[in-house]
Amino acid sequence: MAAASGIAWWYQKAPASPASVSAQGGGQAPAAGAAARPVTVEVSRVQVMKLSDDVQAVGSLRSRQGVVLRPEVSGRITQLNFRDGERVRKGQLLVQLDDQLPQAQVKQSQAELSIAQANHKRNQELLAQNFVSQRSLDESAANLEVAQAKLALAQATAARLKILAPFDGIAGIRNVNVGDYLKDGTDIVNLEDIDTVYVDYRLPERFQTQVRPGQRAVVELDALPGRKFEARVQAVDPLIDANGRSIGVRASIANTQLLLRPGMFARVTTVFGVRDKARVVPEEAIVPQGGRQYVIKLVPGADKDSLVSQRVEVRVGIRRPGQVEIVDGLKEGETVVTAGQQRLQRDGSAVKVLDLRHPAN
Repeated sequence: MAAASGIAWWYQKAPASPASVSAQGGGQAPAAGAAARPVTVEVSRVQVMKLSDDVQAVGSLRSRQGVVLRPEVSGRITQLNFRDGERVRKGQLLVQLDDQLPQAQVKQSQAELSIAQANHKRNQELLAQNFVSQRSLDESAANLEVAQAKLALAQATAARLKILAPFDGIAGIRNVNVGDYLKDGTDIVNLEDIDTVYVDYRLPERFQTQVRPGQRAVVELDALPGRKFEARVQAVDPLIDANGRSIGVRASIANTQLLLRPGMFARVTTVFGVRDKARVVPEEAIVPQGGRQYVIKLVPGADKDSLVSQRVEVRVGIRRPGQVEIVDGLKEGETVVTAGQQRLQRDGSAVKVLDLRHPAN
């Protein structure tokens, strides 16, 4: 029994011969330097297209000129010389307040001025004949100046009872009627010049070096869907808002058809520049690393028709939904990886391009 157990133990521990290993299906490890399997990736080519360097914001329309007419003095309305919504001209009399008393004061002042002028002229003639003293002439000259001042005061008081249009525009809806007694500062009607309208909006402070007068802007309005209006930047506010860290911008729009009205909500796209031949890749191709931007492009391998990976640092420019401009680092027509970058750990890795038009079953 002991001998039989010893023979069995020796048989189990004995090393197997190569032939027996082969018969049992055992395999050897792959030889060193054997070719690695290509990594399957999705790719895209660097395209050239026209890109616009712009920024979008929201704002409001306002009149080129707008004012609410108010009387400077109290009085009763005797005339209203305009209709609601009517176009008026600069200098046109719109509202006349009762001016009977001021006009009477004007006539009184005119009479006093005539007397003062006659007295002064008479004293000049008498002084030339030495019939009066120089003091009498000086007193008549002073009286003449006082009379002139009183007339100017009476005329100014009467003029304040006439409300004239300060500029060409369209009258709004009036709040008063003939016969109403108005106190100074009462709203009468608004007057708007809308042949050209302004759009006021704000941009983040980082654009303060890019936006400048004369730049083009495109305005879209929710009230007029499908319509786009050309605008030009007129002014940039030199003061940056400390609360929102933004700058104010004003652009002008020609409104010859009078479709635009003050107060409308506007979506404004300010165009800083246009690049006719911008190199563009899908945004999935960008691999950020350590504050830098990289892409993995495909270059020919050692074997015929083979492709290998090469990591390239790039400088990006304008970003659009799904696309990124490449300012430096790539050329038109080069192929970049858009999916599968995480499996390409080193340059020179063999790759296989996945044809999405004929996917494998």
